Amino acid sequence: MSRIAYVNGRYVAHGDAMVHVEDRGYQYSDGVYEVVAVHNGKYVDNDGHFERLERSLGELRITPPMSRRSMEVVMHEVLRRNRVRNGFVYMQITRGVAPRNHGFPKGVPSAFVMTARHLKPLDMNAVRKGVRVITVPDIRWKRRDIKSVSLLPNVLAKQQAEEVGAYEAWQVDDDGNVTEGTLSNAWIVNADGELLTRQADNFILRGITRLAVMRVASGEGVTFTERAFSVKEAKAAREAFLTSSTVPIKPIVQIDDTVIGDGTVGPVTGRLMDFYATYLDNLES
Repeated sequence: MSRIAYVNGRYVAHGDAMVHVEDRGYQYSDGVYEVVAVHNGKYVDNDGHFERLERSLGELRITPPMSRRSMEVVMHEVLRRNRVRNGFVYMQITRGVAPRNHGFPKGVPSAFVMTARHLKPLDMNAVRKGVRVITVPDIRWKRRDIKSVSLLPNVLAKQQAEEVGAYEAWQVDDDGNVTEGTLSNAWIVNADGELLTRQADNFILRGITRLAVMRVASGEGVTFTERAFSVKEAKAAREAFLTSSTVPIKPIVQIDDTVIGDGTVGPVTGRLMDFYATYLDNLES
């Protein structure tokens, strides 16, 4: 079956989905996006994603193209037309189409596109396979809390990781502290047994799966601390993992050339993966 996309009020064949050459997302990265995972036909943390989308639009002063309820109707229809039960929905909103000029255009409606993609059902056994990450300098702008479509530094870092056979790149600030991955949040269990993830400020994206893992951890009595941690502390850690919408919890067994712990999935990470799997199984429709 051909894929179907939503583009500015129309459902079109994915191969015919296009935006104007003067769309400000194309010309200026003047837009935001969200990715919502779908598990067994159910949205994962849908409310959190829409709340973050609304926040990102507000921070960039982009007028929403429609109400949240209307966007949810479009999302349901895109999933239905693409028959996606496991996968994700991608939505992007830009400031719209206008003659090239840095200042905000007046009277121009924002542009809205949405696509959906199938993924294989989440295989927790496959997810438990540990991966390697590398560390790279964080060269991004100072508003990483906005989920902007401007991702070139992330693209370069991710490519650097792939070229050396690593799964992800952890970005490092000028103080030597880990901020986050190119498409994930970073976690460690340090040498003292403390579960850590960086505090949510302007220097990281406020991951929705990150927040879900926090809720799950708290509900199961697993304590954690939100604070910055250094690359040195990460390499001396007992355990490490990352969180993202498409791969909720992924164990890390090597950072650069340093093996983490005994090179296998640690007990805290394993428990959180079990707890999160139960959380997914109990999602409401």
